[in-house]
Amino acid sequence: MRIHHDLLGEVVLKDEPRRVVSLAPHATDSLFALGLGGLLVGRSAFCHRPAQALSLPVLGSYTRAREELLAELAPDLVLLGTGVQRGLALSLKEKGFPVFVLPLPSSPFGILENLELLAGLLGVPERATPLVQFLSKRYLALANRFRLRVYLEIDLGGPVTVGRGSYIAAALRHMGLHPVFGDVPQAYFTPDLAEVEGRAPDLFIYEPKPWRSRPQEAARRLMEERGWRLPLVVTDGDELAHFGPMFFGFLEKLAERVARTLGEA
Repeated sequence: MRIHHDLLGEVVLKDEPRRVVSLAPHATDSLFALGLGGLLVGRSAFCHRPAQALSLPVLGSYTRAREELLAELAPDLVLLGTGVQRGLALSLKEKGFPVFVLPLPSSPFGILENLELLAGLLGVPERATPLVQFLSKRYLALANRFRLRVYLEIDLGGPVTVGRGSYIAAALRHMGLHPVFGDVPQAYFTPDLAEVEGRAPDLFIYEPKPWRSRPQEAARRLMEERGWRLPLVVTDGDELAHFGPMFFGFLEKLAERVARTLGEA
């Protein structure tokens, strides 16, 4: 199979790869959702969902790969993402590994497109159709649930929020949760915290680092330090920042928490 890839140029892969390494959490999630998790022979340290993935050998992180072990496993396909993995993807391709990069979506529909793309790469396009239909219905059911302005903060070692061109911002708008920095022409950026209150959010959504202990308390401390008085919703970490098929379930969970918070406010 020959493919022209926008980042990688010409890519030559087996027609139906059967030994797959995923160094991207969204790709790992997608493979299991498609019923193709059995093709995986390795993962990254950040591919912790679903739980079945944890038994696979760890071959790297977002930006590094254990190339000797990768070569020993002789994969037919190595999956990565764009963004911070661009350099690693280009390096591995140059060294002869069968690399393919799934794009970072600009809307939740891009997550569905990646499912179609991945199923096609693996020679089973029919697997994507019912899954895409199922996830689409769940997403459409969340339309216009609220009418709120929200400030979203993702802890990535410092505060990061979303503007135009982000799949997270698109999903929040779809739900009627309008990001207060949604006019900024940058998908992901460090916000000016002094500017947040002036943008009049109705709700603070906080996404902690994965596995952080007591994230609710941490978020409330941040609000106290900043002098904010807002209703607060806290995710369980690495949910809105995860752009695999599990994202749609995380949106449903977010909607439940927002509704509960508004009922208590």
